[in-house]
Amino acid sequence: MNRTILIFIFILSFIIKADDVLIPMDHSQTDHLKSYGLAYWAIEKGAKVEWLLNYRGGAFRIEGFEKVVDEALLRGVYYEIITNSDYAAILNQITSTNSDVVELEKAPKIAVYTPEGKFPWDDAVTLALTYAEIPYETVWDREVLRGDLAKYDWLHLHHEDFTGQYGKFYASQMNSEWYIDQQMKQEKEARELGYSKVSRLKLAVVIKIKQFVMEGGFMFAMCSASDTFDIALAAARTDICESMFDGDSADPSAQNKLNFDQCIAFRDFKLEMNPYVYEYSNIDLSEEMSRTVNEDNDYFTLFDFSAKFDPIPTILTQNHTRLVKGFMGQTTAFRRSLIKPGVVVLGDVQNSEMVKYIYAPVGRGFFTFYGGHDPEDYKHYVMDPPTELELHKNSPGYRLILNNILFPATNKKKQKT
Repeated sequence: MNRTILIFIFILSFIIKADDVLIPMDHSQTDHLKSYGLAYWAIEKGAKVEWLLNYRGGAFRIEGFEKVVDEALLRGVYYEIITNSDYAAILNQITSTNSDVVELEKAPKIAVYTPEGKFPWDDAVTLALTYAEIPYETVWDREVLRGDLAKYDWLHLHHEDFTGQYGKFYASQMNSEWYIDQQMKQEKEARELGYSKVSRLKLAVVIKIKQFVMEGGFMFAMCSASDTFDIALAAARTDICESMFDGDSADPSAQNKLNFDQCIAFRDFKLEMNPYVYEYSNIDLSEEMSRTVNEDNDYFTLFDFSAKFDPIPTILTQNHTRLVKGFMGQTTAFRRSLIKPGVVVLGDVQNSEMVKYIYAPVGRGFFTFYGGHDPEDYKHYVMDPPTELELHKNSPGYRLILNNILFPATNKKKQKT
């Protein structure tokens, strides 16, 4: 092949090279939630994808990948075509402001900890994943205990009760068919796996999940999964379950036997031992909030972080607004005074004890806890229908969930903790 032909091929390849695509994540975006799925899809296809932190709400840039436009149109995602000079101008702006660029290098493999059917609950994360078209697999106790978490980068926990008290629904739901069925199934599974009590089985699961995080995994928990995770760890050497939960009485000295050193997020909390009270401990502020906060005025504020020096919390708080509508759950918000030193507050109700969103490194991995059950259903009750995300395409609360899903796609070795 002569030199003239080589030059012609080089020029032709330059001409037909696709332009870069910018996916803005500010108020111009038509579907914020599907935008995350588009970014995930592009990573899976081998495209170079960058997350422009604090630029236009945390925009994504997809470099020269010609199929992305068709995919964006198919998903209803707003995009802009940008040239090399356009991108140079964007980088210049990023350099001079509180912004930065991180490359999304690998599509994380996602697991959701949930039983088959998970009746009577849905959960916000599986709704978000399904709507955004991000693939995931489900695991439950058996899979966790046999070491299957090693296959995954990211694990989600939601409306679980790791203390073995069946969500403390005894007072309100003890005669409900779903509650009786749930208890029977969990007791049967505990026996099959070699545990005398559900609380012992759940403790073993929590220990395995903690190990997964310490070895480099990312765990995201919402609602009651967040505080009961630490309560189970702290109560490993005692019995906090009354007879209706496990057939024998709780240890009357349980509070004094808690070991807070085992916890990853909280310390010095007081247990709620009354089985007729719908609460686990004073970590949660649901009751106080229901008395003092009006739904119309319930908002929490996302903190601003330095994109260049604190990339992880910056990633986790990317949004098109810093003020996010609040929402309730069995665990709604965390008591500030009980959060361990070293845990980073990402979002809170300012000038109060109410913290909504926290994160911290644990070993080589990370966890994020997000209070509440469903960002677009203020009080989500048992048997309520799932939220239709087609009606909430630009939900700031759901965006926080999807920030967490994409975080493991970044090169964690390059990130400061």
